[in-house]
Amino acid sequence: MDYISILKDISIYPGISGHEQNLAKHIAKIFKKHCENVEIDEFSSVIGFKKGKPGTGKKVMVSAHIDEIGLMVKSIDDEGFIRVSNVGGVDSKVLLAQEVVVHGKKDVFGVIGATPPHLLKPADAKKAVKMEDLILDTGLSAPELKRHVSVGDVITFKAEPFALGGNKLSSKSLDNRAGVVTLIGIMDKLGPMRHNYDTYFVASSQEEVGLRGANICAYNIKPDLAIVIDVCHGKIPGVSKEEASILGKGPVISVGPNLHKEFSRGLINMAKSDDIIHQIDVEPGNTGTEAWAIQVSRSGIPTLLVSIPLKYMHTVIETLDMADIKNAVKLIAEFITLLGRETEDFVCC
Repeated sequence: MDYISILKDISIYPGISGHEQNLAKHIAKIFKKHCENVEIDEFSSVIGFKKGKPGTGKKVMVSAHIDEIGLMVKSIDDEGFIRVSNVGGVDSKVLLAQEVVVHGKKDVFGVIGATPPHLLKPADAKKAVKMEDLILDTGLSAPELKRHVSVGDVITFKAEPFALGGNKLSSKSLDNRAGVVTLIGIMDKLGPMRHNYDTYFVASSQEEVGLRGANICAYNIKPDLAIVIDVCHGKIPGVSKEEASILGKGPVISVGPNLHKEFSRGLINMAKSDDIIHQIDVEPGNTGTEAWAIQVSRSGIPTLLVSIPLKYMHTVIETLDMADIKNAVKLIAEFITLLGRETEDFVCC
């Protein structure tokens, strides 16, 4: 499977939280190549299904969110400048001089303006720019702009994926399109492999604004086990090894009260016995992922979290190592084949 081509394709697709409809349709077409059944729910989450061993009656849900952070048109002034609000965790410090696309009646290209340093007062030069002070310039006059753009339209960042050295890829929206590509890889790998559990692949919506799509899907599917795939912070200078994981050293298996103790131990033991490169992360509280919502869905769902290390999260230059995706695919696909079988390490119910 050409992981990098698929990731480049879906990373540039717009899909801000609450506006994932077109992206969901695009991902559903890819899912249909690997799944027996695919549907899109009312909240634009995509659910693919692969049948397990007849008579088992057990279900596993593997989830990765498709939505991205972005901006929304807050107002348009008389000179044609747009004021913006954030959708999800956008840091205003990274927005200056960014290229963007305003998704109105038609797509309109623009830039987020920055006051030149020559015109800044010394005191202002040291201040962080606030979201409400940013202006978006499309080059159009107010009457022209208002023919195509309205208050409430969403804005995505204009960024093309590009390769870096050492098998690295940089792009916007790798959080969490990397997880979606991992889902697709697992589907493909499970094709010739025998697995006992019915497997549901969920490309979920609205994670960045409240873990909503996964919560809804977990309630509807009611799985016996959920495996969440997301990204975690990659190691960069100035960040301790306790706060970040190393790119290229494998997917990260989280342990903590949000994650099921026995299944987590079984996943780690399997990775060790099969020589699948991996890392361990301690999450003593809220993981900040869909695992937090899924764990307490209905009467409680055993949940695991596997993450892809990612540098520069929530920017347009998010960076990862493609080898970590491939190893995550291998890790989770092989684990799914063990579900429902007694092993030396643990017993799956």
